[in-house]
Amino acid sequence: MSLNDTPSGERLRIAFLGRRNVGKSSLVNAFTGQDLSIVSDTKGTTTDPVYKAMELLPLGPVQIIDTPGFDDEGELGALRVRRTKQVLNKADLAILVADATQPLGPQEQEWLALIRERQIPFLLVWNKADLLPAVPPPEEHAIWTSAQTGLHIHELREAAAKAAVQEQPKRHLVADLLETGDTVVLVVPLDGSAPKGRLILPQQQTIRDCLEAGACVMVCRDTELPLLLDKLGQPPKLVITDSQVFASVSKMVPPSVWLTSFSILMARYKGDLALTTQGAQAVSQLRDGDKVLIAEGCTHHRQCEDIGTVKLPRWVRKFTGVEPAFTFCSGRDFPEDLSEYKLVIHCGGCTLGEKEMKFRQRTAADQGVPITNYGILIAYLNGILPRTLEPFAASGAPL
Repeated sequence: MSLNDTPSGERLRIAFLGRRNVGKSSLVNAFTGQDLSIVSDTKGTTTDPVYKAMELLPLGPVQIIDTPGFDDEGELGALRVRRTKQVLNKADLAILVADATQPLGPQEQEWLALIRERQIPFLLVWNKADLLPAVPPPEEHAIWTSAQTGLHIHELREAAAKAAVQEQPKRHLVADLLETGDTVVLVVPLDGSAPKGRLILPQQQTIRDCLEAGACVMVCRDTELPLLLDKLGQPPKLVITDSQVFASVSKMVPPSVWLTSFSILMARYKGDLALTTQGAQAVSQLRDGDKVLIAEGCTHHRQCEDIGTVKLPRWVRKFTGVEPAFTFCSGRDFPEDLSEYKLVIHCGGCTLGEKEMKFRQRTAADQGVPITNYGILIAYLNGILPRTLEPFAASGAPL
């Protein structure tokens, strides 16, 4: 990702859904003006959701998702349908594509019900309208198109932009904790897991949000933090650290200075901070053999001291004195059934959209499984969780 790219988690996600051979992929290509998806007269050409990030007027930065037909058959087909249903967990807008020459069938009615149940804005698109003797005008939630002739494709884009706009309070990563002129120190360790030549996404986003608040940002490694604090004429308003060095950084930062972590900021920005804070306490109830799921939103090369697969299990064992059974998942493979787990520990979810992160949290809550966040749990294990939440309470910022 270049410095000018919009992160995938911040893009509007538009999912194209429908039966096989209704022209979903052709419509995606016409909608985007690019050959993103393979087109064929053979049913089932799209065998797995296809994701493509792009800039699309008048929508701006979007992620287009072309999905397999939800009428796929057989054992492999059932797996494809399940993956298509998982797309609903992250879609900001659903475009249900139907054949204009046929009435809606029971499967399409079922999917419309699923979309409405999950309160996803949607459009019903009747494709292949060029085969009709007369084409009806666009309606509020329905539009007749032809991917082959380009009929009403511009109107579809305009309707998608209108349907996707939802009045929501502006979310802040850190800006609502700050005032113009505040000094913020970011602590960024450069260990073996740090990406060469760049900062990780939460660090980039935090810097940008601080600047938008008019704050002055200083960045250093944990090894130089005491020197930086000593050189400052007055203490900073806030220190934000990588959670992995919480223990040492909390001892360096004076108690009068607010302290939190990038992961905790992401926990609030992407999901329910109160829920994940409460979930951290479940670690104290773990017993030998209890199953714990450690989940990450992205996939990356594992280092020898990887936080998810190595450090967190080690710290949990040390804190509890027991030997839980750890399971790991990453990317899109978040389990639907969490009932076997006593605790779910999730990363900050910087690559996930807010909708998907909240879905994962709601899935755990609905099944009575505590869920927490990397940074929140590490703060709890080090006995400093109340301190790391102080910035939100002291500033009156929402959780």
